[in-house]
Amino acid sequence: MSDQSPHNILIVEDTLSLATVYVERLASAGYACDHVETASDAVSALSERSFSLVLLDLQLPDSNGMTVLEYVKRHNIDAAVVIITANGSINVAIDAMRLGAFDFLVKPFSKEKLLTTTSNALESVQLKIAVDELDENLDRESYFGFIGSSPQMQNVYRTIDNVARSNATVFITGESGTGKEICAEAIHRRSQRHNKPFVPLNCGAIPKDLIESEIFGHLKGAFTGAIADRAGAATQAHGGTLFLDEICEMDLTLQTKLLRFLQTNTIQRVGSNKIENVDVRVVCATNRDPAEEVRAGRFREDLYYRLFVIPIDLPPLRARGNDISELANHFLATYSGEEKKKFAGFTDTALGALANYGWPGNVRELQNLVRNMIVLNDSNAVTLEMLPEAIRTGRSMPLTSPASAQPAAAPTLVPSAAAVAAPATGSPLAVTVLGKSLMRIERETIEKVIAHCGGSIPKAAKALDVSPSTIYRKREAWEKNDTETTERELSINTVDSRQA
Repeated sequence: MSDQSPHNILIVEDTLSLATVYVERLASAGYACDHVETASDAVSALSERSFSLVLLDLQLPDSNGMTVLEYVKRHNIDAAVVIITANGSINVAIDAMRLGAFDFLVKPFSKEKLLTTTSNALESVQLKIAVDELDENLDRESYFGFIGSSPQMQNVYRTIDNVARSNATVFITGESGTGKEICAEAIHRRSQRHNKPFVPLNCGAIPKDLIESEIFGHLKGAFTGAIADRAGAATQAHGGTLFLDEICEMDLTLQTKLLRFLQTNTIQRVGSNKIENVDVRVVCATNRDPAEEVRAGRFREDLYYRLFVIPIDLPPLRARGNDISELANHFLATYSGEEKKKFAGFTDTALGALANYGWPGNVRELQNLVRNMIVLNDSNAVTLEMLPEAIRTGRSMPLTSPASAQPAAAPTLVPSAAAVAAPATGSPLAVTVLGKSLMRIERETIEKVIAHCGGSIPKAAKALDVSPSTIYRKREAWEKNDTETTERELSINTVDSRQA
């Protein structure tokens, strides 16, 4: 049977003669069928393969068939369930429909009744899939642990939707604190492996001489301290997903063994000569630029190309616009409840300061900040005065992510001809040009637009038709230039005073 068939049917029937009839009738109509005789075998089959329909007899030798129905619903398996029952158990079948079964068949039933019920059930499954796909194309404010409705995050959600259906390796990049493990777990939960383990492993947090054992396992006595046999993360994740975080921290020698594992789907525990087969989907992540690591000789080129099948680059928080306020309010509601505080929101000035800050620590920094404010304060709203000085003043500029693709060159912001020709009128956007360099004009224009927008860089960026990150980069460059100019002037003054 092909797992990719859209019409895979699982028949759960302990009477072999009846099961044979069902299989023949369905096969003649073009359906692929699997047959099991017990509830436990049915659960095993559902955990290992995908089915569109389950024909379920309620009277099974090891359990009532309702346990299989409960398993399907509890694990959100996209399969319709049709109950097969005798005359005396119709009430039970009706109860099963209340619990989510699609329909029931009363023995004995004709071939036509079986095929009609099967066709209707499969149509219901296809309709549900179509509705789910329609929902996926709508803007979502949250997604498997992510919070945020910005266009950047909508792209991430759609990418996860698409890659989750595949078994291809995924390489997640992004600055620290952007949610790489959340992304990896979302891929797992969205995939057909969601019923199997998700095993995360931080390659940067494990000592160099132990990481091979952590991934592949070891036998008792393989090294000092190995007091018992131990299964590694690859074995623990069998059938599911293995997430290797901070993959660029891995030693070159172990990279060779990881490459062999990816190519052969086999492992060899430390201290063992036995080769073991494992079935895992690998997702990895780094906050570095993996291509730069390859150029520097710290990461194997062949491993890079083996892992970098489907890349996902998570945007930094400063580039996510209104997601900052959405995340802040989400954390505020969560931690206010935990701490039994009465915070209901942020003042406009506080939200403006959060929007203008660069967030070098990304979502993790915002999360810690909100929790800190709730613990240290008690009020109905978070005010500007409760925020740290760096955020109140907006002095901290964003860091450049080495793991993210480099942004396009920032466009030069030049006032319109009308603005250049017009004299100063007292308007907050009025610009005086004569005697000033183009760079100075650009800086003053941007700063005045920011002031006109109440200090909100996202609003100013929208008014100027550029991305907020463009303005952040320019302000960072201006501050750096101001610092260098000040240092030069101090140096010149020092020399002059000595000569005097």
